[in-house]
Amino acid sequence: MTNKKEVHETRDEAKENEELEQNQKEQPMSMLAKVMITGFVGGILWSLIGYLAYIFNFTTISPNLVLTPFAIGDWKYDTIGNIIGVFFNGLVAVIVALLYYAFFKNFKSFWSSIVFGVALWAVVFYLLTPIFPNIKSVQKLDLNTNVTMICIYILFGVFVGYSISFEYNELKESK
Repeated sequence: MTNKKEVHETRDEAKENEELEQNQKEQPMSMLAKVMITGFVGGILWSLIGYLAYIFNFTTISPNLVLTPFAIGDWKYDTIGNIIGVFFNGLVAVIVALLYYAFFKNFKSFWSSIVFGVALWAVVFYLLTPIFPNIKSVQKLDLNTNVTMICIYILFGVFVGYSISFEYNELKESK
């Protein structure tokens, strides 16, 4: 039988011992890590939705579009190419999220995120079209493809932009 005094002393020692796991406090994630995770998740999520839109013939553009400039084989046009394209889009979205964080994090309105999504669509479909050999110009794409892709880019912009702005402003207000 143990003495009550010994049990009480052992508990006090455990509370004072910060090396024990139960006494360690979890370090909060840095804002930069949150931005990168938000970008990656947003890229994967909206790229998967874009792939579903491609499968259901809402668009003629599939996620493997990002792989087409590289001469890596014909497998890039199959399902595996689309899956790898989804993950590659997630990595590219990390860069896009970092750009949003660098330039637009102070905007509190979701309208700025919508404008960001439209601007991103314009950059990809107007400025980067020469990089992608399999994509037609916006004028030659059908209406369903244009509307679907604009909507996906807007939703990606809102997901990433509003998440980053909200988190940044919450962090700023808590300090």
